[in-house]
Amino acid sequence: MSSFVIKSIGSALNATSLISSKFAAKRAINLFSSPRKGRYNDDQKRIIESAFFEEVTYNNFDIATYRWVGKGKTILLVHGWESNTSRWDYILKDFKDQDYNIVALDAPAHGRSDGKRFTSILYAEFINVAIKKFKPEVVIGHSVGGMASVFSVYQNQLPSVEKLILLGAPANSIGVFDRYKKMMGYNSRISKGIDSIILESYGQPITYFSTAEFTTSIEAKGLIIHDKEDRIIPYEDALLLKNRYKNSKLISTSGFGHGLKDASLTPQIIEFINE
Repeated sequence: MSSFVIKSIGSALNATSLISSKFAAKRAINLFSSPRKGRYNDDQKRIIESAFFEEVTYNNFDIATYRWVGKGKTILLVHGWESNTSRWDYILKDFKDQDYNIVALDAPAHGRSDGKRFTSILYAEFINVAIKKFKPEVVIGHSVGGMASVFSVYQNQLPSVEKLILLGAPANSIGVFDRYKKMMGYNSRISKGIDSIILESYGQPITYFSTAEFTTSIEAKGLIIHDKEDRIIPYEDALLLKNRYKNSKLISTSGFGHGLKDASLTPQIIEFINE
């Protein structure tokens, strides 16, 4: 979506907020939580063809899971926004060579999972179901998938998880929302309305949902990987995570972007898993 279109939508909702700030805020939330992509195209489908596919459920949602069976440690792969399990193609062969038991899932409204809306809170529930079923020792989450993984481990105290690997993960929800509000150019009516809707929906303010703060009570060892030139989630988020997540180490990169799909990182990830 071009900058012009984004600003035009923001301006239209700002005008709407003069009539009903609550209606405009709801529209802003729906826009924020509606992925424009993330379902599989034909090339991506070929990546998951070799996996054992199984649906598990949370409430009325079917959750798509994929398994490449191995005899080693069980690894759960958790993708990010507007993505799906195919994003892990770059690392699957190396993990198979390690004979890991590889499990992945698709987020709400992504891949082959149910849903029309995405929230990190709902994603955390999907992850909780997958962890309880497959009992991974290691969870690897990219971007908001890393955030949702932390939420899930924090909320559910999942004993199987011994290690968390966070790739380009946000340090908190308020930063994610602030960047969204700024990008769209929302006025204070919509901004306050968004905050109120989250409080009403979850019984907690946006500030409560902090990846960094939640890690302070997580016992699993952590590996944080973040690029200094990340244009989606700023590098400062990694520093905040490292500061709070005492049982963790940080690998800083330069030039790998938000995706962090560089082959040079794979041996370091495997070393952390195997140590």
